[in-house]
Amino acid sequence: MSNDPQPSKTPIKEASIMSDSIDAKNAKILIVDDFPANLNLLGQTLESAGYKVVAVPSGTHALQIAARTEPDLILLDVMMPEMDGFETCRRLKANPSTAEIPVIFITAKDEIESLIEGFEVGGVDYITKPFNEKEVWVRVQNHLEVHRLTQALLRKNKELQEEITQRKQAELARDEAEDARQTANAQLSILSQREAERWGIQGFIGNSKTIERILDDVRQLQTFGTTSVLILGESGTGKELIARAIHFGGSRAEGAFIPLNCSAIPHELAESTLFGHLKGAFTGATTDRKGYFELANGGTLFLDEIGDMPLELQAKLLRVLEDGTFTPVGGTQEQQADVRVVAATNADLHAKIASGAFREDLYYRLARFPVQVPPLRERKEDIPLLANHFLEMLAQEMRIESPALTPEAVRVLEAYPFPGNVRELKNQIEHALIKSRGKAIQPEHLHFIEPPTTDADSPIEAMVEAIPPGHLPYREVLDRFERQYIEKALSVCNGNRSQTAKMLGIDRRILYDKMARLDIDIPASTKTTN
Repeated sequence: MSNDPQPSKTPIKEASIMSDSIDAKNAKILIVDDFPANLNLLGQTLESAGYKVVAVPSGTHALQIAARTEPDLILLDVMMPEMDGFETCRRLKANPSTAEIPVIFITAKDEIESLIEGFEVGGVDYITKPFNEKEVWVRVQNHLEVHRLTQALLRKNKELQEEITQRKQAELARDEAEDARQTANAQLSILSQREAERWGIQGFIGNSKTIERILDDVRQLQTFGTTSVLILGESGTGKELIARAIHFGGSRAEGAFIPLNCSAIPHELAESTLFGHLKGAFTGATTDRKGYFELANGGTLFLDEIGDMPLELQAKLLRVLEDGTFTPVGGTQEQQADVRVVAATNADLHAKIASGAFREDLYYRLARFPVQVPPLRERKEDIPLLANHFLEMLAQEMRIESPALTPEAVRVLEAYPFPGNVRELKNQIEHALIKSRGKAIQPEHLHFIEPPTTDADSPIEAMVEAIPPGHLPYREVLDRFERQYIEKALSVCNGNRSQTAKMLGIDRRILYDKMARLDIDIPASTKTTN
């Protein structure tokens, strides 16, 4: 794909992620970005999914090309010289020939204020840089489907109006219009159901008692749609997945799910971000802006990293949680907020309360129903299930046959503590899938930042304690420790010295030298060909 505003000539391939109800070969997408690397990356991503792509470097080009080619969807960068994305979107919406084209903004993750303005000028969604390929696919697909259904409904309504005029049978026309509306609503409900299924409780993989408890909690919270929830757990354990499952599986599924990372809120815009502001409320407030509570009205507001919320903002959040009202910055009229708040953190909130960094009353208001998510090292029995799940999912995305995960590789995974939890396991499986080139996953295909320990519950201190007491020479202590460590690693790798060297993070020749020096032999029951 090039920056030349012409349709790409790359052959179109049918992508498995596309819905059967969308004809990818007829879907045309306009990408607007002044940065060539972004144009190329997004263009290649969407072309690989079967879309026709037109790329232009400025808002001026976008207005001309959109009016002439009438694309099905526009990806529009926010920050561009001469004419930024917001002004470009305003002009697109002012032109009858382009007003109905859905616009998804391209924005950096820290441009929170931009997201609010983007919705106000007519944008339907946003994607953040750096891009996540699957997120781009899913968001584009969903909005194309919504746009298709909307256009179909408009065409049907127009046909019905013409029929009313011709037949002069208003009652009959109203009945048929109602049928058309119900059909369109049913189709839109199917689309909402797809989103619910994507974030449903089936997204939780595992059969441990801990996971069963969490699933029970999620089911209960789906039934009660107003109770605030506090999700606690380390990074990478799936806290946002739980929040989305609570929303999309419950009574608020038709409303918006609005995520907000509290640690990314600019200090000077914190209150405006949550509650909005009126024009002239402060320097730079040139228009009225909706806050996240208003955008999430009728749905769910997910406050991630709640422990990092500024202290002065915590009191205002507590008030909304208590009485359901808020006042925009610069305003005097209270507004109602029918919003369920789900918060999450990996911080020790009790320690923050003790230090004065977090309000105790806000903690108890948020924690009406706490959900504790355990780290992966505390539910090792789920590791094989999760690993195979990610293997199948990633192989499908890469359009290759899902390879087997060998028992040796499983043992290595189970021996690793996974400080990054489920997210790290997924990354590990993706690396191994690429490294194996579609063949069975072996221990040497795994790559850890730190070598896995032989037992996540036995730290170095415990292994040192296991050395016989007495006044032993320092060299003998080190040799005993090293011999036990290597022998255990050989056992985990079923005697395969190449895999053992990979697991320990050392060269194979070094391993051979250590085995010779320490007089380490491979038990006959585990000997394999290296």
